[in-house]
Amino acid sequence: MNWRSARAVFGHEMARFFRTIWQSLASPVLSTVLYFVVFGAAIGGRIQAVEGVPYGAFIVPGLMMLTVLQQSVANASFGIYFPKFAGTIYEILVAPTGWIEVTLGFVGAAAAKAVMIALVILVTSFWFTGVHIAHPFWMLAFLFLTAIAFSLLGFIIGLWAKNFEQLQIVPMMVITPLVFLGGAFYSASMLPPFWEGVAKLNPVLYLISGFRWSFFGFADVPVGLSLAAVALMILVCMGAIRWIFLTGWRLRE
Repeated sequence: MNWRSARAVFGHEMARFFRTIWQSLASPVLSTVLYFVVFGAAIGGRIQAVEGVPYGAFIVPGLMMLTVLQQSVANASFGIYFPKFAGTIYEILVAPTGWIEVTLGFVGAAAAKAVMIALVILVTSFWFTGVHIAHPFWMLAFLFLTAIAFSLLGFIIGLWAKNFEQLQIVPMMVITPLVFLGGAFYSASMLPPFWEGVAKLNPVLYLISGFRWSFFGFADVPVGLSLAAVALMILVCMGAIRWIFLTGWRLRE
């Protein structure tokens, strides 16, 4: 393991983030404020509480997960795609470093950015509603594991994409709809039995459910299944990235 290589890639990606930190933070914070105004005020006026939790507080974990998933995928995919676009990917490929170090650097930086933005959103939510975190350790654990899992997915998307249009397809057409249909702003138990069963086919539901449990102590699915889902996603993505680097698929085009 060449830790110096991993730190170099990580440091480069984080430096790019801090050069535009205000722009990076302003957009998600503004979006959070809008979500609170629309969902918290408008819909919250009709839905007073969910499982005894005020609706404004109930949507905080969903907002954080929405941001983590979007930011993780976007940061990781762009981070590895731009070297491909600029041709500097070959400098990484010929350097004395392996796929693990490269993945750690890009994915670690993307996950760190997503977690930082999510924590800023958590702080922002205190201006609108009171949020009590029942299990702080598990909240951070779910936050970091989810950020890592979707940063790995974003890394794969960045390796797969041939242009900027393809870079946006999966986040816009797949990730965001799955989050909205995965209980970000409602509980699956609120749905009719048939649609509750359909909702449980959505893998994002398990991530949001486990994360919400860490806040309020209740979940739509067992917490063990949530942990198993994120662990399985990490293992599958790591296996896919290893195969890509070993075969050179989309790396040498």
